[in-house]
Amino acid sequence: MSASGQDSRAVIYLRVSTDEGKQTEENQRRELREFVEDEGYELAGEYVDHESGRKGRNEREAFDRMFEAAESREFDVLVFWSLDRFSREGIRKTIAYLQQLDSLSVGFRSYTEPYLNTDDELVSHILLSVLSYFAEYEAKKISRRTKAGIERAREEGKQIGRPSKFDEHKGEITKMIEEGASKAEMSRETGLAWGTVDRYVDRIKSE
Repeated sequence: MSASGQDSRAVIYLRVSTDEGKQTEENQRRELREFVEDEGYELAGEYVDHESGRKGRNEREAFDRMFEAAESREFDVLVFWSLDRFSREGIRKTIAYLQQLDSLSVGFRSYTEPYLNTDDELVSHILLSVLSYFAEYEAKKISRRTKAGIERAREEGKQIGRPSKFDEHKGEITKMIEEGASKAEMSRETGLAWGTVDRYVDRIKSE
């Protein structure tokens, strides 16, 4: 993927938080425009969000429109201020976005992080491979932490996950058994099928 030089269309994606003010937005916009011009790109559009970078594509209007334009091949290169301005959804999600751009033959460049530059095809493949490795590494770390947390909870006797339907209705059915209610009455009261009530009653009596 090579998108450098003349005739390459670039768009700017800019995300600024609401507390940074208009001045910050205009300063960054001006510098990104100058960067696009200095690199010899044709400026094909600008997308500005004032949403948190932790919000997903569907929750950031400009971000979503930018991807729709990429899918329609309306530009060749995406230029953003920095990776954390592009997305703060976590490394796996962020890299998935970058890989999606790559699959659409759209390059990307970070104004403040020169190494994030896919103009060179070889560099692009190496960069995405390295980023993918870190995404996988992060996923494995999260998985290990999750498993360790579940195991610790089990050792402490805590219930993992949602209670079963039997556990949810056990107390109510037990009380109705003690009150002499019929299985039909139990079914009506709990909203469970008669056959389910029948199984639960047998299970409770066998405990």
